[in-house]
Amino acid sequence: MTAVERTPEVGGALRPWQDPTLPVADRVEALLRELTLEEKIGQLGSRWIGNDMQAEPAAGVDGVDQVDPGEDAAINVAPMQDVFAASGTVPLAEAVRHGLGHLTRVHGSGPVTPEEGAAEVVRLQREVMAASRFGIPAIVHEECLTGFTAYGATVYPAAIAWGATFDPELIERMAAAIGRDMAAVGVHQGLSPVLDVVRDYRWGRVEETMGEDPYLVSMLGAAYVRGLESAGVIATLKHFAGYSASRAARNHGPVPMGRRELMDMILPPFEAAIALGGARSVMNSYSDVDGVPAGADPWLLTEVLRDDWGFTGTVVSDYWAVPFLATMHRVAAGTEEAGALALAAGIDVELPDTLGFGQHLAELVRRGELPEELIDRAARRLLTQKAQLGLLDAGWTPELSVAGAATVDLDGPANRELARELAERSIVLLDAGSALPLLDEGRAAPRRVAVVGPCADEPRTFMGCYAFPNHVLPRHPGLGLGIEAPSLLDALRAELPGAEIVHERGCDVQGGDRSGFAAATAAAREADLCVVAVGDLAGLFGHGTSGEGCDADDLRLPGVQEDLVTALAATGTPVVVVVVSGRPYALGEVHAAAAGLVQAFMPGEEGGAAIAGVLSGRVQPSGRLPVQIPRGHGGQPGTYLQPPLGADSDGISNLDPTPLFPFGHGASYTAFTLDDLRISDTEVPTDGAFTVSARVRNTGGRAGDEVVQLYLHDVLAQVTRPVRQLAGFARVRLEPGEAARVTFHVHADRTAFTGRDLRRIVEPGDVEVLVGTSAADLPCRGVVRLTGPVRAVGHDRRLDTPVSVDVQEGIDAGQS
Repeated sequence: MTAVERTPEVGGALRPWQDPTLPVADRVEALLRELTLEEKIGQLGSRWIGNDMQAEPAAGVDGVDQVDPGEDAAINVAPMQDVFAASGTVPLAEAVRHGLGHLTRVHGSGPVTPEEGAAEVVRLQREVMAASRFGIPAIVHEECLTGFTAYGATVYPAAIAWGATFDPELIERMAAAIGRDMAAVGVHQGLSPVLDVVRDYRWGRVEETMGEDPYLVSMLGAAYVRGLESAGVIATLKHFAGYSASRAARNHGPVPMGRRELMDMILPPFEAAIALGGARSVMNSYSDVDGVPAGADPWLLTEVLRDDWGFTGTVVSDYWAVPFLATMHRVAAGTEEAGALALAAGIDVELPDTLGFGQHLAELVRRGELPEELIDRAARRLLTQKAQLGLLDAGWTPELSVAGAATVDLDGPANRELARELAERSIVLLDAGSALPLLDEGRAAPRRVAVVGPCADEPRTFMGCYAFPNHVLPRHPGLGLGIEAPSLLDALRAELPGAEIVHERGCDVQGGDRSGFAAATAAAREADLCVVAVGDLAGLFGHGTSGEGCDADDLRLPGVQEDLVTALAATGTPVVVVVVSGRPYALGEVHAAAAGLVQAFMPGEEGGAAIAGVLSGRVQPSGRLPVQIPRGHGGQPGTYLQPPLGADSDGISNLDPTPLFPFGHGASYTAFTLDDLRISDTEVPTDGAFTVSARVRNTGGRAGDEVVQLYLHDVLAQVTRPVRQLAGFARVRLEPGEAARVTFHVHADRTAFTGRDLRRIVEPGDVEVLVGTSAADLPCRGVVRLTGPVRAVGHDRRLDTPVSVDVQEGIDAGQS
């Protein structure tokens, strides 16, 4: 007899928790009353079946060497390995004996088809339900940072490329497509988006972020959440909070940050994704901030998240974060104590396997060392989501949940078209130089093109570390990519059919081997033009140059790639440099040698054609930098969000932090002008609002997109403030001769900051208003004076800046 068939009913009537017509809260309370303590604890755990993520990836896959993390890395990860060894050792029948909260990565742990993954979901759900007195199924979660992390699924651009689009609507459409694919195969929750704000470019996980500005990350993150949730899939915000600000950019490193910086720079995207996006889950950060691990911080997980922000969803642990409280942070004597600490702080569900939230918690409750209310609190939140997902409904079956698996195409034409649009909008033309576009009417098309570099014929360099081909397939050599992903070399051959294309690798992504330089420079010397593609290959924990655990010593291009560019430039042939990377690299010397410079932030499976289109001129470049491009390798410039002492010190220090290309920068093959600033009110109260508008006009000969950006500068404040900070943006499409008036609707709340007493306030005084096309190109400037008393604001403050765009046709349209 199956679990569903034996679900208890009374007199043929539904039990209250099975009845979808009743309020969710009533259903959950009715079920909680029936569950034993052990059954409630069972709902707080998870199980990862078929996990091969602990296996070492194959080195040298597809001819690209991978980093050997070496002896030091083995020492560093020893506390992790102890946890890994304990994880996954409990048989499934034992793990689900009292019920189960989550099933971990059923589709995403190995190369299975949608049908195979769906069949495994059904098998596992049946076992979970059969072990439960009330037939309660588990929530199935998967990764979805660059698309659904599953074999054969679309690999969209990495999150740092989403930032480069400055296009929330496009990100929302992508997330909705990802959510629909996941829901079709029985997935209920996605572990995305990453809302960490970049603080140091050397951090390996920069590629997973949407940039260095809290407002940009907030708007794009909230859009992603709306898209995923629109498909009925729970979005999980990570990593809450502070992970990206580790000392020396070292993964899992301590975060030396005060609460003011945390509240003003790190927390706003999470707050916005809850308030504006409707996120239903949050994942804790591995990091400790000022000595307190996030996974054991009730101020962060309960006071801020729940009490201040009103969040009602679930907090899930990052993988193994609960036992790490004992093995890595050493704030707990063992796994059992770690579980109690995490539960008390506000973590509700432990992922990916049950270690700290095991049945030992029941004994702690019986001894009076752990209040049962904490168990009830977490179980109530988890069961609420199961009810919202329909998992408690009497008619629910695991077979119904995977009904779409037989027909779903995880990389269908609509997905690929969306991936192409994202890739094209994300690519940043840093400098057209003398060579771009290649097919410009004013210059002869190149007849012979040398395509060089380690990223030229390796499509995996287009993909982030959480893309399935980089995340899982290195453990399955011989399977290829599982998707069609033309390389840049392939794409340029298609893009330039009239040209002879020759290829030499030159060097690897990393390592010191220069033996390929001679062939590469010979190919360049005999060509009319050389395109060199340099940058990253993503991996995990040292098995790559970007990605989780792949942090950088400095911002020089990995290996000898910069030397390759220098050698190619010395041939006298014009060299166009394409940087395909997950972080910004210092390109001062590269720029000096380049006849054109393009930045592509891991543009996904359609990245090759998108880059080739930008190089030829078929695609009008419209990406904008979500991070700065540094000039020199060292002397960390930090992000653009610096107070006065962090900016150029005019000789006080010998290190100049001025970037090579500023935040928000992006060139084009047409020309735009920005002028006619108008401010509705030059004096408004601290609870008031004003509008700022400017006219943008396409004065070139091609249609194109400009990203109009609004920055604010607090002239005088009780604490140091950034020299300027993004407060609004709008992507505007204009035909030649068209103009548009872009109007930002700014509430005084948008000037709020954390004061000396750690309250968020709006302070009276002058606020400089700046409108332009990057943090350094701001031709339109004015001042608004805020009047009245200092005003404390909370979660109900205005978190966004609405924008309206009025496009007018004709070359004289700017006279409006």
